[in-house]
Amino acid sequence: MPLQPPSSRVPWLDLSLLVATCGWVGRIPVAPGTFGSLVGLPLSLATGAAAVGLGRRFGQDALQTAALIEFVLIALLFLAGIPLCTRAARLLASKDPGAVVLDEVVAVPTVLALVPLAARGPVVLAAAFVLFRVFDILKPPPVRQAEALPEGLGIMADDQVAAGFAAACLVAARWQGWL
Repeated sequence: MPLQPPSSRVPWLDLSLLVATCGWVGRIPVAPGTFGSLVGLPLSLATGAAAVGLGRRFGQDALQTAALIEFVLIALLFLAGIPLCTRAARLLASKDPGAVVLDEVVAVPTVLALVPLAARGPVVLAAAFVLFRVFDILKPPPVRQAEALPEGLGIMADDQVAAGFAAACLVAARWQGWL
C-alpha cells in the first residue's frame, strides 16, 4: 500500500512531524508501530556502537561502561522525543496518533541496551523486536498506565515501560542460553 497522500490540513513537512513519524515511516497505513520498531533495530546498533566508542574515548573498559553510556544516550533521545511527540500529537489533533512512531524507534534500543554490541546478531535482534512488539501491543500494567501520562510524555513513556519488560525477558532468555 502506498503512503497516505499529504493532507492540506496537516503540515506533514513540519520538522516535528518529520521526526516524530521518522521520515513518514509512521504514515505507512498498516502497522506503523511495527515499522517504527524495525527502524529502532539499526538505531540500537548505532547507540551500542556509540556507547562502546565513547567508553573507549574516555579511557574506560568499553564493555563495562557501554550499557551505562547507552542508557544515557537513550535517555537523551527519550527526553528529546517528549516535546517532539507533544507537538506532533497537537498537529495531528490526537492524544497518541498512530503516525507518531518515534516512541517505538527510541524504545527498541532500550530492549537491547543490556546486550553487548557484539552479541546483537540477527536472532537476538529478532527476539528483541518480537518481545517489544508483544508488550507494546498487549500493554500489561503498568504500560497502559504510563500511556495515560500527559501528551508527549505518555506517548514516549508507555513504550519505554514495554521495552523494560521486553529487556527483562531478553536478558532472562540469554541467561538461560536460549539465545
